[in-house]
Amino acid sequence: MKAILFALFLLLNTTIFAQSLEIKSPNKLPKNDQRTKIFLGGTIDMRNSEDWQAKVSKELKNEKVILLNPRRDDWNTAWKPVKEEPEFRKQVEWELNALENADYIIMFFGKDSKSPISLLEMGLYAKSGKLLVICPDGFWRKGNVDITAEKYGVKQFDSIENVLDYLKNILK
Repeated sequence: MKAILFALFLLLNTTIFAQSLEIKSPNKLPKNDQRTKIFLGGTIDMRNSEDWQAKVSKELKNEKVILLNPRRDDWNTAWKPVKEEPEFRKQVEWELNALENADYIIMFFGKDSKSPISLLEMGLYAKSGKLLVICPDGFWRKGNVDITAEKYGVKQFDSIENVLDYLKNILK
């Protein structure tokens, strides 16, 4: 009986740690978790764009990863984008901390978006070796993204599906 219980314990423990964990802003980042951390950067547009982060979360649910998702469920458009606004400051500081702690940064530029903060974040991390960029034809600054990626060796992908395939292969 002890052997069966022990085997069940091991099976459950393995299953628990094989699951992904999604941390959304402004929740605290885990300190001592050894899973691969992936920041989900890119087009959000104040809820006027596709929730592509949900797709990534669903596809990586059985991987040993922590997904750092800046898409905030309680975002309030009344918050002013100034440093004196406490919730805005909390959001920006969370994102900067999550970017620093990430092992990989998915940067998705939506075709119909301007994504100025994503362009800023790409510039900050272009030399880091962490970036995995999706920038479709038609994005208003695709040339800037492509040239920067080329200069600094940033990996580019045609689709979210291709990024997910790449990540699943390296996470094995």
